[in-house]
Amino acid sequence: MPRPIVCLLFAVAAWAQPPASFTLAGDWAVQVSVPGAAPQVLRVAPPVIRSVTAEKHLTLPLFNPQAGGWARGARLEGLRSQETTSPYLLDPASFALRAGPSPESLLFTSGVDYELDPVWGTFGRLPGSRIAADQPVYATYRHAQMRLDAVVLTAAGKIALRPGEPRAAAPSLAVLAPGDRHLGNIYLPRGIAKLETDHLFPILESAHPEPPRGPRHPVIERLVRRLQAGQPLRILAWGDSVTDATYLPDRDTQRWQEQFVVRLRQQYPQARIEMLTQAWGGRNTGSYLAEPPGSPHNYKETVLAVKPDLVISEFVNDSGLTPPRVEERYAKLLADFQAIGADWIILTPHYVQPERMAFTREREIDQDPRPYVEGLRQFTAKHNVPLADASLRYGRLWRQGIPYNTLLLNAINHPDARGMRLFADALMALFR
Repeated sequence: MPRPIVCLLFAVAAWAQPPASFTLAGDWAVQVSVPGAAPQVLRVAPPVIRSVTAEKHLTLPLFNPQAGGWARGARLEGLRSQETTSPYLLDPASFALRAGPSPESLLFTSGVDYELDPVWGTFGRLPGSRIAADQPVYATYRHAQMRLDAVVLTAAGKIALRPGEPRAAAPSLAVLAPGDRHLGNIYLPRGIAKLETDHLFPILESAHPEPPRGPRHPVIERLVRRLQAGQPLRILAWGDSVTDATYLPDRDTQRWQEQFVVRLRQQYPQARIEMLTQAWGGRNTGSYLAEPPGSPHNYKETVLAVKPDLVISEFVNDSGLTPPRVEERYAKLLADFQAIGADWIILTPHYVQPERMAFTREREIDQDPRPYVEGLRQFTAKHNVPLADASLRYGRLWRQGIPYNTLLLNAINHPDARGMRLFADALMALFR
């Protein structure tokens, strides 16, 4: 048997071992079967519905229906993710807002004094409200959390469940015991009424399957020769908030470009690499092109003028572009990079909040449905530009037992360090 390898993101999975099968055996029960062990029915604890009483908010902003749901007003603490709130965790019927902490305090009226976004759990006062601009308010409500439980084969040969830690977003996997073989996960994305097949994530593969090594792309081959010769290589990571990544606990080591350059230097120890970053949260390539001279994000001054040898671009915020619009805009960028003698690698974006992907589940989602991603694949094939296809890796996470939404720190579009690694993996695959 081949030597065991470490799973891409979590725990230990043995290569080439037959996967376990997960079958529903009740509303909160799963039968797990794996060769070499007796089948076991595992009882899964339903989501814990937490009650919050008289949560104090010093002031209450006006409700802004034009903003994104996570930014329409004050945020309930029990729903807070890394920088927003997490959707679908609130029981809207449980929400009550009072002028004081006691049950006898004045009860404010929804639609008159305040408005609540029931999906995102944000709330704000309305014009003419009885709530003053500088008045504290007290919120009472119930909410669920996300949870990821691990199914393992113990060192004693028994199938067991290791409960994970509930969180509002990016729930962590349970700590496995020594000798545990990780068979898969059971995912509770919110306050679900019962388990469904879509919540079962057996590990079907231990890592993303890399294609057989073949000839490198001509651009990559040229870059490799430069790295091997120890010639200077200035790389510009250009992107949006995912490239900026101020939200990460340690972005100097966790950003995709930092992970990539560390691994590139390990592979080519004689390389002389300078890594630069130009990123603008909440914006896209069109935003850069529209900025006037002197702007901190003017395209000509902050991208072209730094004269990179290689541009690596990541723009999940370009996802609204259709293939014809990708061709139009990216052809201009390509001509600009060629004019300054820069090579270009394009990263496809990660998967974002399921509702934004038109997903109703996080299994069987290998194919990215966004026209933008198809546009990038068409553009790079037509113009012979290297493509680092991170989207493909996100699409297969479910096969590794991982619901991809558990990697999003804000439950919307900000991947954690593990998600950032998938970008680095896609880039390193080009340099194999």
